[in-house]
Amino acid sequence: MPTAWWKRCSAEGGSVNVQARRRFIIAGVLAIAVVAAGVTLVSALLGSASTAETSLDRLGDYGQVPAFTLVERSGRPVTREDLRGSVWVVNFIYTECKETCPTQSLQLERLQKDFVTSSDLRLVSITVDPEHDTPEVLSRYAERYGADPQRWLFLTGAKRAIYCLATKGFRMSVVDPADPNPPLCGSATALPDLLRRGLAAAPAFASHGSGGLLMHSARLVLVDGAGRIRAYHLATDEESLTRLRPNIKSLLGERRTG
Repeated sequence: MPTAWWKRCSAEGGSVNVQARRRFIIAGVLAIAVVAAGVTLVSALLGSASTAETSLDRLGDYGQVPAFTLVERSGRPVTREDLRGSVWVVNFIYTECKETCPTQSLQLERLQKDFVTSSDLRLVSITVDPEHDTPEVLSRYAERYGADPQRWLFLTGAKRAIYCLATKGFRMSVVDPADPNPPLCGSATALPDLLRRGLAAAPAFASHGSGGLLMHSARLVLVDGAGRIRAYHLATDEESLTRLRPNIKSLLGERRTG
């Protein structure tokens, strides 16, 4: 009797151990599957973000630039209609910026040299610090980069007009944290989250006593002769800049055949 009892318990115990091992193995497999699925999902999301980021510098249609009137360094007013028929590359800078602005301006200087024979290309730099960047200050800044006044415009104007043009018109971030009454421009035209992320502001440090940072995007915006935004190129990314020149040539070709 005791022997039979021991054998029965041993058999049952063995069965329990086998079942426990099976459950442990199944749980392990499920855990691995969950982790693998998570990695796959994250990779897919990152891949989507990368694709969206890359697609910004491929020719598309990101909407119409709204009407505006700003003041060029020469003192003359400049409107959207003055640029109609030209292909333009637009950026937002300020003269005391020590971060991305010099890089952006150097890239536009190179474009001016590379397209010296293209009379239909305009470069447009708009200050995000209009209180400091008067036409006189912009003129001195432009001289540093050998800016041709007929081909490379430097614009200033009312702060609200500039900030609303940047955020609503060009759909790019610009923020002055030191401003107690920041311009209220309403919401920009809806864009996908990944596009907004790609155009997010980069920090640029002010050194003229604002006490904070002026935040603005380091994108160069490509606009066609009809005033439509066609691409965004990151001024700090060589791969994106490599695609900028063919895009400019394509739009110049569209203008000639249009």
